[in-house]
Amino acid sequence: MSRRAGRPTRFWEGVAIVIVKPLSLLLVKRDWRRGDLIPRRGGVIVAANHLSWTDPVLLSHYLHVNGRWPVILAKAGLFRVPVLGYLVRALLAIPVERGSASATESLAVAEQRLRDGGCVLFYPEGTITRDPDLWPMTGKTGVARLALTTGAQVIPIAHWGAQELLPYGQTKIRLFPRKTFRVLAGPPVDLSRHQGVGPEALREATADIMAAITAQLAELRGEKAPDVRANG
Repeated sequence: MSRRAGRPTRFWEGVAIVIVKPLSLLLVKRDWRRGDLIPRRGGVIVAANHLSWTDPVLLSHYLHVNGRWPVILAKAGLFRVPVLGYLVRALLAIPVERGSASATESLAVAEQRLRDGGCVLFYPEGTITRDPDLWPMTGKTGVARLALTTGAQVIPIAHWGAQELLPYGQTKIRLFPRKTFRVLAGPPVDLSRHQGVGPEALREATADIMAAITAQLAELRGEKAPDVRANG
């Protein structure tokens, strides 16, 4: 089987669909909005807030239904787990060793996935939010660097509800009452005013990306976001 641009083989994509789709439908009800804003072709970065260990799976379902295969950056430890490691690698996930020099290698792989026409799902915060009210924290500059280097569009996505299914720090999923997973995509973040990949441009572009995600989340929650962002 030949590998398609930005997607795993049809076999492994089929395996993932058989596992993820029924699981997602079982775990949560859906309130999905503005999937039409996700480009169906070409390299694209999806930048999202991070609330729970379950939201990568739930967001992957949303993206797949809207025509894109999500390339996910995952903790390198997952790739060393027997069977699971083989599976996530076959699904084109990218291993990330946090706090190491090899973290830059992950960005290089992500850049190639984008140039191949893939859809890369990023959590700019780099971890599940520690904000007490679950608003996005400050972001890392990796997403901005990739966007400015490749010219790929950045689509901000906010979601809400995954934290009720599996709160951070807990291991037991709360199945009942059945939760609703809400997703809202926004228009591409305008990064045209940022030139090059110098420190200042990266910080400002990252701030614009996080502001777009936060604005989507405020609309989704029907609340005003705080004026000061927690440090990531």
